[in-house]
Amino acid sequence: MIKKLLAFPLMLAFVMTPTLGQAKGNISAGESKATNCISCHGGNGNSMIPTFPKLAGQHASYTVRQLKDFKDSERNSPMMAAIAINLDEQSMEDLGAYYASQTISDNLPPVIFSDDDDDDEEAANRNNQEELKTLMSIGADLYRNGNLKSKVSACIACHGPNGEGNLPSSFPAIRSQHADYLIKALTDFKKGIRTNLPDTMMHLIAQKMTEREIKAVSFHISMMK
Repeated sequence: MIKKLLAFPLMLAFVMTPTLGQAKGNISAGESKATNCISCHGGNGNSMIPTFPKLAGQHASYTVRQLKDFKDSERNSPMMAAIAINLDEQSMEDLGAYYASQTISDNLPPVIFSDDDDDDEEAANRNNQEELKTLMSIGADLYRNGNLKSKVSACIACHGPNGEGNLPSSFPAIRSQHADYLIKALTDFKKGIRTNLPDTMMHLIAQKMTEREIKAVSFHISMMK
């Protein structure tokens, strides 16, 4: 039976914003200004800390929109607000252009660890591998088809078959993002912590997702290239 795709996107690493034009940033200038971002987001936008998002390969206009939201306190993050408050619009454009010019790195496959001590380590590892295989399958299905029963929308409709996003519509690229960050982003949407969404789309989607579905689709997206 062919599943009908649900038409709303699954916004993960960032939030949906109104359509923005092509950024007019300078890549070289952006590289120089990105020195303050290295500790969290890496030297080329590939964060080594899984709870901080990768910025490499993100659409420039999307990065600019998020920086503006941090600066205007539309998106809540004391750490990012303290940085963005000192950025003028040209600096944001430059940073967006620089990160857009970088190539996002691949991730290592997700790993599941047992919560409880298990005397049979081999059996525990085997069970973990089976669970990971199941989660990856669930995540792939959610990404392509959504969940018609619970009305969870398919990600592919707006983020594309390979997680490349949609520049004209300002849907962000999400492929190869850290799974830990994706899980946190979806959980924040689910709990209403993320507030800079112009409508309730992502909150409505995430609220219908189980914790297992959030983990599953995050694992799947983290492996997309």
